Amino acid sequence: MPNNRRFLLTRRPNGAPVADDFQLETTLTPELANGQFLIRNHYASLDPAMRGWMDDAPSYMPPILLGSPVRASTVGVVVESKANAFPVGQWVSGLNAIEEYSVGIAGEFSQPIDVNLVPSSTNFLSVLGAVGMTAYFGHVEVCKPAPGDVVLVTGAAGAVGSLVGQIAKIKGAAKVIGIAGGPEKCARLVDRYGFDAAIDYRGKSVDQLSFSIAQEAPNGVNIIFENVGGDILDAGLNNLAMGARVGLCGLISEYNNAGEKTGARNLWQLIVKRASITGLLVADYVPRFGEGISEMAGWLQSGKLVFDEHIDHGIENALPAFLRLFSGSNDGKMILGLAP
Repeated sequence: MPNNRRFLLTRRPNGAPVADDFQLETTLTPELANGQFLIRNHYASLDPAMRGWMDDAPSYMPPILLGSPVRASTVGVVVESKANAFPVGQWVSGLNAIEEYSVGIAGEFSQPIDVNLVPSSTNFLSVLGAVGMTAYFGHVEVCKPAPGDVVLVTGAAGAVGSLVGQIAKIKGAAKVIGIAGGPEKCARLVDRYGFDAAIDYRGKSVDQLSFSIAQEAPNGVNIIFENVGGDILDAGLNNLAMGARVGLCGLISEYNNAGEKTGARNLWQLIVKRASITGLLVADYVPRFGEGISEMAGWLQSGKLVFDEHIDHGIENALPAFLRLFSGSNDGKMILGLAP
């Protein structure tokens, strides 16, 4: 059996993760039992939600155990098998870990994928994976778009946000406004992803950001797709239209807080505008992924949808690649290459 390098969580991070929270371990892969197969992981998805899994706190998934590899979605190829449904050479995607080899079990998390249908196997971690399905079902099912809506997307230059803005336009939004950090990302929102307007949050107070949103949406926003939280969410809540819908996808500004979470302070506006805020989790839509993938693939083929991926290589670069998500230095869906 081959050696396996694994990126282990060895200490709970206090605030932003640091190198001492992790360890790179080399171990032998185990012998397979009947019904198991060995996956050579080629790529791992790096997502903000992984930061929450590192804490010993209640969540929709159990915390990562100390001394265990950091949980992550991966795509790879079966290199040894004792499971008929997963022959050697089969490409698979699933929830595994940041490690070079994972043991899959028939009937559990791994699913066969056809890499011939897409330009790259990484697409199953981005536009046709959980990221794309979060954008699709989050906007279509949770935010319930209607033609003529004004839509505000926070974290709009990120993997999910950039897709949400495009889906909103496809679904008939009258105006899509994105919030992002820095002039380069704001320009990309308009020039590449087709947003109608982009707002740079950097250097703005809540009042200044609220004013900027009001200038772009003088009658308020009908939908907020929220990825950031904190001051940015507060500014959005100050600009709700009557009956607005807020889809709460993420709170990335809060994840590395070492102390108390900031939370939203302007919830009163939900009452004033008879608005709603709904948490969304892509796991609720797994049985419908086929529907979402078919729709997204059709938009890709017709040129209605574009996406970007940022790939760093080498398991030894797992931490700096992961931290790009919080510094904003990635240009597209953050992915770590694990194969030579």
